[in-house]
Parts: sequence; structure tokens; C-alpha cells
Amino acid sequence: MKVPKDKFILDPTCSSRGIWFNKKHPNTIYTDIRREEKGFIQARPNFEINPDIIADFKDLPFPNKHFKLISWDPPHLRNLDKGSWIYKKYGSLGNNWKTDLSKGFNELWRVLDDFGVLILKWSKSHDNRPNRDISISEILKLLPVDPLFGHPSGSKSNTMWFCFMKIPGQEKQDILK
Repeated sequence: MKVPKDKFILDPTCSSRGIWFNKKHPNTIYTDIRREEKGFIQARPNFEINPDIIADFKDLPFPNKHFKLISWDPPHLRNLDKGSWIYKKYGSLGNNWKTDLSKGFNELWRVLDDFGVLILKWSKSHDNRPNRDISISEILKLLPVDPLFGHPSGSKSNTMWFCFMKIPGQEKQDILK
């Protein structure tokens, strides 16, 4: 897919674009695996999922090294009830979550330009259910590069933001020692 040069930011899991201040940023391509009209979640009647392009973050239709910035907020929970509003709003990871997240990061790394930045947002639920949450250390073990830095946020610091930069020749270091 040919991408206009002025579209150099990617949100591959945009959902409702909830983390964006400008939900229609002119330099951004918003993608998601689905499109849903307002009202599809009864408990959230104004919530909609309206990506520019429907695409799976594990298999993107973009050329290598196109984007300068990628904001990745993938589903964080697994084994959710498909009827729950949380599942409908955010989706969930299944039993193949390790493969999916690893493939996803590698695909995002492919479309990220050299010296580009990838921001990863990861959250844990407040209830810490054993077969639902995935720890930050488990996520970082899957990734082929280490983040430059990260920061917790939220009233209970359950959300972590990580910043990665695609530096040619960068190799994985064990930051979890």
C-alpha cells in the first residue's frame, strides 16, 4: 500500500482513539482489526471504533520503514467473556498471546523507520486475576529490543508506558536482572 508522505504516525490498535488529544491528527493513520458503530456497547452508547484502515497489527499493509512514530496500545487482558463490555471495547488476547504480541512488535518494527520511536502502553487490571493478566516482565521478555525508558501512570500505577527507538544495530540487553 502506498502511504502519503505526510502520514508518518501510526496507531495500529486505535479502538476509539481514547489516548489521543487530537483524535483526527492529520499526520496519523489509525488502524484497528474492526469497525463498530456507536451504540454497539449498550453500557457505552457513544463509543465507536472507526479506523481509517481495517488492519491486523500482526500483518500491516504498509511499506518497510515508513513511520516515524508508532503508538501501540494492544489488548492487555486474556480470557475475557466475549459478552462483556470490556471485551467489546478493547478486545482480548487469547491463548496465543505470546506469539501474537511478538509478531505484532516485529511487524511494527518493520514499518518503523530507523531512529523512529515506538510507544507501548501496557496495563494490568485492578483485580490481578491469574489467567487474565500478563505481567510487564512477561511482555518485555518477548520483545527483541529493550525500551529506552518507561513510566507508570494511573491512580494505582497499573499502566506502564514504554519508549523504544529503532536504533540500527541495537541488541537486546537483560534489563530485568
